[in-house]
Amino acid sequence: MHIGVAGLGKMGAAIALRLVEVGHAVAVWNRSADKTKPLVEAGAVAAATPAELAQRSETIISILTDAAALEAVYTGAAGLLTGNVRGKLFIEMSTVQPQTEVDLAEKVRATGAAFVECPVGGSTGPAQQGKLIGLMGAEAADAARAKPILDQLCRRLEHCGPVGAGSVMKLTINMPLMIYWQALGEALALCRPLGLDPARIMDLLADTSGGPNVLKARGAPLANMLKGGDGGPVTFDVDGGVKDLRTMLAEAHARGIALPLVEKTLACYEETRRNLSGAAEVSAVSVYWANRGAR
Repeated sequence: MHIGVAGLGKMGAAIALRLVEVGHAVAVWNRSADKTKPLVEAGAVAAATPAELAQRSETIISILTDAAALEAVYTGAAGLLTGNVRGKLFIEMSTVQPQTEVDLAEKVRATGAAFVECPVGGSTGPAQQGKLIGLMGAEAADAARAKPILDQLCRRLEHCGPVGAGSVMKLTINMPLMIYWQALGEALALCRPLGLDPARIMDLLADTSGGPNVLKARGAPLANMLKGGDGGPVTFDVDGGVKDLRTMLAEAHARGIALPLVEKTLACYEETRRNLSGAAEVSAVSVYWANRGAR
């Protein structure tokens, strides 16, 4: 298929690369054009504008930072919807509030195109391997149309309900993970006086009821970071964690729900960002709080 990808952050680039590798004709666009170069070298074609991307493609995938970016890329000057897109399929993968996707779906459908939201769980490694978890919000016919593409990106694809439902589930699966990195940092601070090898601690934690799946992939790099070493490539950063936590709180406020743990976790992430870096791997939250008392 001819597939366009708008937004080449870490996940967008990994998704585009996966689509190239499985044989699709992929066009890419990014606000910073330099990010298209690795994809072009891999076999994709760069579009000069979102409008050109849409015209080149049967299906357009977008994965952008926030609601403002979505508005600009879809409806701004030379945006995705500024040309004739009747009959095309838009798959929107950004992590935003559900109402943002509902409003965008109305605009897309008004052009005669189809719209599916499908934020994903996972990081760049699973994205390149086609092992993400897809959380669809769509009408049944649109979901069926998007499924063959999404099956090539996801090891598990859940149709959660109409547009908006996928975003709710994305915030749901991210919430315990964001809280976990903070909880792990506090646990590590508690056992720091024992002087145990961080690799041994990670191995033990991963083998307990409190050890989540993420430790299987991030336990060894995290142990290395705790010893002052390199944690490897950044798959999801602290800035992304802050953004997601703020999105959770905004959605909770809209629904009249209290999220006291999320509120406190956000404050802890913001402290980490001030004293470490927003560009750091999100698991660096655990490292910062493990060592905070010793600073």
